Amino acid sequence: MSIKKILVSQNAPRVLTQYESVTEKFGATFEFHPFFKIEPLTSREFRAQRINVLDYTAIVFSSRHVIDAFFSLAEELRAKIPETMKYFCTTEAVAMYLQKHIVYRKRKIFYGTGTPESVVALIGPKHKGEKFLIAMSDTSTGDALTSLFQAHSLQYSTGVFVKSVSQDLKDVKLQDYDMIVFYNPADVKSLQENFPDFRQGDIKMVSYGKSIVKAMEEAGLRIDVKAPSPEAPSVASAIEQYLSSL
Repeated sequence: MSIKKILVSQNAPRVLTQYESVTEKFGATFEFHPFFKIEPLTSREFRAQRINVLDYTAIVFSSRHVIDAFFSLAEELRAKIPETMKYFCTTEAVAMYLQKHIVYRKRKIFYGTGTPESVVALIGPKHKGEKFLIAMSDTSTGDALTSLFQAHSLQYSTGVFVKSVSQDLKDVKLQDYDMIVFYNPADVKSLQENFPDFRQGDIKMVSYGKSIVKAMEEAGLRIDVKAPSPEAPSVASAIEQYLSSL
C-alpha cells in the first residue's frame, strides 16, 4: 500500500521543512487538522477538586494554557496570589510567559530544561520545604514528575486547570487518508466521539510520545509507526524512515 495522503492531528507548524522533504522524496502530502482544543476549567469544575491555591507556596507549570487558566481562575475565585509565591517551570519559554500575568523581575521564578529531572534539580535542598501544587491538564498523568517528587520526599498536590474539548470533525473524511498521526490521548477521545463506528482497516497509525500509546491500544487502534526514537526524533523523520522501508 502506498502512502499518499497523511492527516496530522495538530495545527500546522511554523516550519514545514521536514514535511516538505517527505513530500519531495515520496510524493506524500500532509494535511493538518487539530482534533481537540484546550479550554480552562470553569470555576465550578475547579472547585470540585477542593483545591485552595493559597494553601501552596510554590506552583509547577509546564504549559502556557495552564498558566492562563491558573491566573484566570485565581481572579474569578478572588484568590490574590502573594508575591512570595514561587514558580517552577519546565522550560524557559514557559517561565517567560508568566510575564503576561505577573511582574517577572519581582517574583521568584525558576525554569528547567524540559525534563522532570531538571525541575526537581531546581528545587534541591534550598526549596525542599515548599508546599507544591503541580498544575496540569486533564490529559496529563504527570507520572514522571510526581514519581520524582515522591522519591525526593517533596510535599505536593496535583490540580487540573485545563480540559481538552473535542473539535467537530464531521467534515473530515478519514477514509480519504492513508495515514493518521496522533499526539495526545484527547486525539483518540475526539476520534471516538466524532466517529463512533470508525474502523481502521488499512489506514496506518502513527503515535508520537508515550502517553498516546496506551490510549490508542485501549481504543483498539493498530500502531504502525512509533515516535520519537533515537533514529527518528520527529514525526516527519519517523514517517520518512517508515516510507523508506516499504
